[in-house]
Amino acid sequence: MVTREEAKEILEKLTLTEEKHKRRLTKKESVNVIRELYTSAIKSFQEYVDIKPIYHTFISIWAVGALFHDKFESYPYLFLNAMKGSGKSRTLKLIMKLIGGDVATSMTEAVLFRNKEPLAIDEFEGIGRKGQENLRELLNAAYKRGSVVFRMKQKKIKEETTQIRERFDVYRPIALANIWGMEEVLGDRCISSILEKSNNKQITRRLEDFDYSPTIKTFLEKKQQIPFISDHLFPERISISRLWNEYINSQHSQHSHNSLNSHNSLINLFNKIEKTGIYGRELELFFPLFVISYYIGEDVLDNLIDFSYEIIKEKRESSLIENYDVKVIDFVSQYTNDSFVSIKQLTQDFKDFLQSSEEWINEKWLGRRLKTLVLVKEKKKSSGIYVILDIEKAQQKIKMFVGDSGIKGVSGV
Repeated sequence: MVTREEAKEILEKLTLTEEKHKRRLTKKESVNVIRELYTSAIKSFQEYVDIKPIYHTFISIWAVGALFHDKFESYPYLFLNAMKGSGKSRTLKLIMKLIGGDVATSMTEAVLFRNKEPLAIDEFEGIGRKGQENLRELLNAAYKRGSVVFRMKQKKIKEETTQIRERFDVYRPIALANIWGMEEVLGDRCISSILEKSNNKQITRRLEDFDYSPTIKTFLEKKQQIPFISDHLFPERISISRLWNEYINSQHSQHSHNSLNSHNSLINLFNKIEKTGIYGRELELFFPLFVISYYIGEDVLDNLIDFSYEIIKEKRESSLIENYDVKVIDFVSQYTNDSFVSIKQLTQDFKDFLQSSEEWINEKWLGRRLKTLVLVKEKKKSSGIYVILDIEKAQQKIKMFVGDSGIKGVSGV
């Protein structure tokens, strides 16, 4: 049975749909709305926050894209990593002022799944602590469409109390900020910006009078036109992610796709994205931002692509430092002895490779890692354990992390 609130929501959606078709903007008008939103956003950040120009660009793209997050299968978290006094709290407040959300200095599981609006979490520390498992699980999922949580609720039906299941959609734009950095799994869903303390007194002495800023007012006025954006930009019958998949399929077959042909203005964008060589989770995070920046202007898209290379390079270099499995693969990929060699000698060579004297890096540990990573071609016992390393396999595996991935600026180890 439909509740009164649900009936009201359905009626509002039907009314809005009817109004949208009456007032639908042209494609050119729609692009202009997105460009004006971006221009107002970047002016607002320049007015109140002293950060690197590329961060002004990136955070503005993220803020505009957040208004269209429902058009994509996922939307990246924005993570501001900054020392105290670097403007992260002000930046979060300004972002939420623009896109229509709240800033919280603490977060509970219930707040996340019962709130449908964009969220910003300031001083986001201790997510890895005991007792935060449910919140951590929700945050690990909420960047992607279709992420839902179910909770049971008591309800009286004909004088009887029963349990009903409530369904909550947790997908939404989320911005996070802290001083100490992000734990690995959640960090894998973020695109990070590092803020530094500013000496620009013209900005740091400015008060947060967001309600009176002409540029913010312009942004909020333009935001009212979003429901009437042309579906040429964000097709309603077939998602832009589906069009991308059809484009990828067409690169590996002789057949074109009708859906893609009817939106051929996107092919130039898709060509640029394909040439970046970005794939997997990194593509998933940057894809919606590439689309938004393309509508803002190709120069903005080119700047964002360059920024994405830097972010991906930093992430991969960080992973190489933290992930010893990758270090083992890298070590084997560069090993020159393709005959039998003792685990004892390999352990010493690996320590030399790392320039490490850690005692826990021993023959037993290295033997297990080589076995797990399937990097041993042959093995024999003769006054110790000897192996022939699969150097070629290691050279192929390391390409998953660095080197021939096609990412500009990412070099081999």
